[in-house]
Amino acid sequence: MITAEIQNSIVEEFEVFDEWLDKYEYIIELGNELKPYDEKHKTKSNLISGCQSRVWLNAELIEGKVIFTADSDAIITKGIIALLIKILSERTPYEILNTELFFLDKIGLKENLSPTRANGLVSMIKQMKNYALAFKTIVENKK
Repeated sequence: MITAEIQNSIVEEFEVFDEWLDKYEYIIELGNELKPYDEKHKTKSNLISGCQSRVWLNAELIEGKVIFTADSDAIITKGIIALLIKILSERTPYEILNTELFFLDKIGLKENLSPTRANGLVSMIKQMKNYALAFKTIVENKK
């Protein structure tokens, strides 16, 4: 499934909920469904700066695709990173760099986050794109 299709399905999932409280509960549920994060990756170098809560993000390049794993000590933040992983993980670096995350506006996430969480969201996306950029360079140098 391409990233646009995944984002459209997320938008459809969120359309079921009328209230933001229900949407937050769903985001929390998504965070609880994240694959367990290996404790060895809970390092200072994997912490995303700019987030109010602690968010660890690890990325590996496997067979040309970036695999993200993450964890957070805040339940809503963990759900937000789970949404990003759902879209961006298992993609090529090029796909990640060229994905516009339109679902954020369509579900109204940005305007329903506190300013510090919104900054954290931007930091998470930036870190994921930075990993993709680094891996893109590695892939290009192998050619």
